[in-house]
Amino acid sequence: MAQIQVNQLSFHYYTHGEDIFKNVNLSLDTKWKIGLIGRNGRGKTTFLKLLLGDYQYEGKINATVKFEYFPVKVKCETLLAKTVVREAIAPFDLWESEMETALEAPIDVEKYGDLQEKYENNDGYTINEQIEKEMNLMGLELQMLERPFSSLSGGEQTKLLLIALFLKKNHFLLLDEPTDHLDIEGRQIVADYLKQKTGFIVISHDRLFLNQVIDHVMSINRNDIIIEKGNYETWALNKKRQDEYELAKREQLKSEITRLSKSAVNTSGWANQVEGSKKGSGPVDRGYIGAKSAKMMKRAKVIKNRVEKSIEEKSQLLKNIEQSPDLILRPEDTRKNDLIQVDNFQLFYGEKAVFKPIQFKLKKGDRLWIKGENGCGKSTLLKFLSGQEIKFKGRYDLCHNFSYVSQMTGHLKGNLNDYIRQIGGEDALIKTTLHELGLSNQQFDKPIHWWSEGQKKKLLLAVSICQKVPLYIWDEPLNFIDIISRDQLERMILKFQPTLIFVEHDEWFGKTIATHELKLEASDE
Repeated sequence: MAQIQVNQLSFHYYTHGEDIFKNVNLSLDTKWKIGLIGRNGRGKTTFLKLLLGDYQYEGKINATVKFEYFPVKVKCETLLAKTVVREAIAPFDLWESEMETALEAPIDVEKYGDLQEKYENNDGYTINEQIEKEMNLMGLELQMLERPFSSLSGGEQTKLLLIALFLKKNHFLLLDEPTDHLDIEGRQIVADYLKQKTGFIVISHDRLFLNQVIDHVMSINRNDIIIEKGNYETWALNKKRQDEYELAKREQLKSEITRLSKSAVNTSGWANQVEGSKKGSGPVDRGYIGAKSAKMMKRAKVIKNRVEKSIEEKSQLLKNIEQSPDLILRPEDTRKNDLIQVDNFQLFYGEKAVFKPIQFKLKKGDRLWIKGENGCGKSTLLKFLSGQEIKFKGRYDLCHNFSYVSQMTGHLKGNLNDYIRQIGGEDALIKTTLHELGLSNQQFDKPIHWWSEGQKKKLLLAVSICQKVPLYIWDEPLNFIDIISRDQLERMILKFQPTLIFVEHDEWFGKTIATHELKLEASDE
């Protein structure tokens, strides 16, 4: 049973100061399918990079396998897809003309005897046959290999590169957000593919996806890292029970700490009273009182030290519970019932229609989930509804008082205070919401471009949540957002019932909060 051993691992970024990991000890089986879970900024991607050896660290990482990281950096996207896939696999050192012959047919043992062992490790298939077999499992057409890699969609590129990595032998895969660029159907295809594989760590915040593909959870908590057997639902249930236990235990500890604190104060008080009785006049044995006072003060000091140590120990207990307070949304009440109405409506890129004609009404309190395959115009529709000028045909009536969260975060720069001032937001309210979403005061002091993608997206969401408007328009609000925060957002929406139109590939989230769905279909025009 091959193992990955992590011993006394410690790491911090020189630019950040605080420890990301401190004296971490782990033992991982190379056949496990591990879901890596943790709040944004906890170091999930950093952990994968440490396994790869990309950063210097303290401690030791020993493994009997080689690590491969996804997403893969493609050297030249203008190459044919089959060339990119072969180079990503790289089963041999060279891809020359004579090696191409070996790829097209079983290896000639006499001519390529030194490659026989590597060939047998491919289960008796040529490389091309192996690629074809894996593409069938992924539901991809073979003709795709003859197209330039750059011409493929993001989802197609993801699927091909995953195939290439899984064709590597004796490699343990580190999959960092493989569901990016995938629509709901694409995520399901990749999930079905990963069900048949072993030996990987996957970072994903898609709960339905994780639930299908993993058999262990590695959770990066506030104060430790824990590995549990099971899928996401098993972990979530255990986490809920543990949090409930810790909350109850915390109240008990608070009472004990209060009692111990009073005991320490009372003991010190008695000693001070005895010491004070030495003063004054009258027939008393001040030597006796002094000795008694010294004895009591020594005893008081011992008790106080013991009590303070006990208080410190109890105060350090149960600090692993994740804080996920209820978020507060303040949607503006409006007398208008129909906030958006479109009829026989299409958008256009030049003369080409983006999607087939649609019609819908968005009434007060509705939460409309815009669905459809990648490239069908979901984000384009939200951009139009948010006021961007795009060529259209049909009738529409839009609410002009709304809060829009874009899919991208690249425009976020500078420091937090300047950004909040620039957008005219309420400083205290936005920072409080960010706190509730798991960001610390230390994070506020860092330039925004140092923040993780999930933390940047939380900033956009926090600004929107703090805006009092009748309509919210959110384009893939959960991109890079951790699981705990997703749960917070779901609870908030269900509690405050805002009018919301959104695009999101997280099926769990969509099914939980949507009251209506609209599926866009790419236009044939």
